[in-house]
Amino acid sequence: MAPQVKTNKKSKAATIGRALNEKQNILGVEFAPINVPLERRLQTLSVLTWILIFFVSGPLSVPILLYTLFYTRFWIVVVLYLSWIYLDRETCERGGRRIDWVRKWRMWHHYRNYFPIKLVKTCELDPKRNYLFCSHPHGILSSGIFSSFMTEGNEVSKVFPGLTIHGITLKLNFMIPLFREWCLALGLCSARKESMSYLLSHPDGGKGVVLVPGGAPEALESHPGSYVIQLKKRKGFIKLALQNGSSLVPVISFGETEIYRQAIDNPEGSFVRKIQDKLTSLLTFAPVLFFGRGIFQYSFGILPQRRPIFVAVGAPIHLQKLERPTQEDIDSLHEKYMKALSDLFYFHRNEFADPSHEFKIV
Repeated sequence: MAPQVKTNKKSKAATIGRALNEKQNILGVEFAPINVPLERRLQTLSVLTWILIFFVSGPLSVPILLYTLFYTRFWIVVVLYLSWIYLDRETCERGGRRIDWVRKWRMWHHYRNYFPIKLVKTCELDPKRNYLFCSHPHGILSSGIFSSFMTEGNEVSKVFPGLTIHGITLKLNFMIPLFREWCLALGLCSARKESMSYLLSHPDGGKGVVLVPGGAPEALESHPGSYVIQLKKRKGFIKLALQNGSSLVPVISFGETEIYRQAIDNPEGSFVRKIQDKLTSLLTFAPVLFFGRGIFQYSFGILPQRRPIFVAVGAPIHLQKLERPTQEDIDSLHEKYMKALSDLFYFHRNEFADPSHEFKIV
């Protein structure tokens, strides 16, 4: 009997070993293995930290400050901070206040490796010029351009030496206590025309502005397997580039639409989509119901799925400054830009995406 007992113990040990190291499907939920390398745990923690900062720090900051103001002895700190926000209100429109130490945190390297995200350079950019990087598609959270341009996770300052690159976000975000400090530290500036012109008109060049022309409405188009770009009616960025004589750079974030799924189908013209479009126009952000994965399981949750993202930076379209561009000038450049964007997608699709993935400009 002894050999049989020994065999049973080995069998149980093997079963436990598989449970520790393999995914487990319980009631339709795919759970992560228990034995996960520390590096992957750190990657998940980094992404979770940023998700919590993005979604939670803003809504929580107001009640925390109100409680501190009215129910603690530290009310003077809140008064001083709110006074500082008021005095500092124009900073987001005057080049921001980036802190390179924050952009270089090790956390952002773990964030990059979670997916992973790769910044693809297709040509050199002259640091004596100013550039308007136009990224497509928006996706749900624009994770690719966040990692590549708003942090040093992909060492963008080394990829494009001599350029100081700023992300763009709603002015509203700079009115939210505490969250605004994150935005400023990462180099973000206001999306208002005056703010972008301040950067793009820098006389010595060396400035880059990263814009997502599709904006919040394009997030509603984010579905795996497709790249629906809202661009045909969006010409404001074209006029802005012409007025400042800054070079236009098409950017495609391959894989951006693969990391989240929308919980409700919302085809164009559907009842759900009409409600979303209305709310988007009222709220200035897209009310997208999305899901990814959880911390310890892969079936649902707020974390993005681990899917590779390739941020391909195309060749610049150099422009001559036109303070008063005509509609013909704008339309002509707009057509040229859309073609450059389409060419960039199809040139790299087989390498960075599935050949069956759609590309559609609407």
